[in-house]
Amino acid sequence: MNNHSTELDTKHQLKFGTTIQVRLVSDLKKSQEYYRDVLGCKIDDWGHAERDGMIVILQQAISHEDVRPNAPSKKRTDYPTEWEGPEYGWDTFIHVGWNDIHDLTEEIRNKGGLFPNEPVTGSHGNWEFKNVYLQDPDKYTIVLGAMREIKG
Repeated sequence: MNNHSTELDTKHQLKFGTTIQVRLVSDLKKSQEYYRDVLGCKIDDWGHAERDGMIVILQQAISHEDVRPNAPSKKRTDYPTEWEGPEYGWDTFIHVGWNDIHDLTEEIRNKGGLFPNEPVTGSHGNWEFKNVYLQDPDKYTIVLGAMREIKG
């Protein structure tokens, strides 16, 4: 690639818009109820489930075998900090405020949220984190993740 085309690409960079995840689900009605009643999402007839910055499109799978939540990822030693990656598979990661994560977790738990394991805490360099894992009816894992700077 020559310098001229690099300059043009930089000057006329087109932007992506909002990213929306698409989920194949085994029972569309059941999933819509869970996202609405448990996670507090607005649901529409198109299959959108939306709450604040989280948007997912729920679509009915043809076959149960088509519903495939992510498996855990391979550990990496080349992250910029000592972290090697998550212990569990992630399908959605939602950033939440450090002071909000407990109340959000309790809100969802009180509405029947499915939590497959205890929250995970740790650090990345100068940051501490807490991840809360919840699952939808098809076992897609939604991670509520909060971080704050470690003050020393």
